[in-house]
Amino acid sequence: MKINQSQRIGAVNPYQKQNDPQTEGLSRKRKKDEVQISAEAQEMLSTSRANDPERTKRIDELKDSVRSGTYHVESGKIAEKLLPYLKKNNQE
Repeated sequence: MKINQSQRIGAVNPYQKQNDPQTEGLSRKRKKDEVQISAEAQEMLSTSRANDPERTKRIDELKDSVRSGTYHVESGKIAEKLLPYLKKNNQE
């Protein structure tokens, strides 16, 4: 009784032949990630308010007042801003 076919002895996995060209291509050419920033985005970055000295000064003042505990939050203004948001989310 013959268990293995004579043709199958020492045979290579047929799927391996399909994978070989793919792995060869990957090892030869590796693609690198690339980022391109549009001209509009570069312009927005250059005119950003983050570099504005007045804004930087205001942010530093706010940080100092928060650290010292003198920063006062007006609860009425917070409620005015939150109310439309909460109404919108409750309707959904």
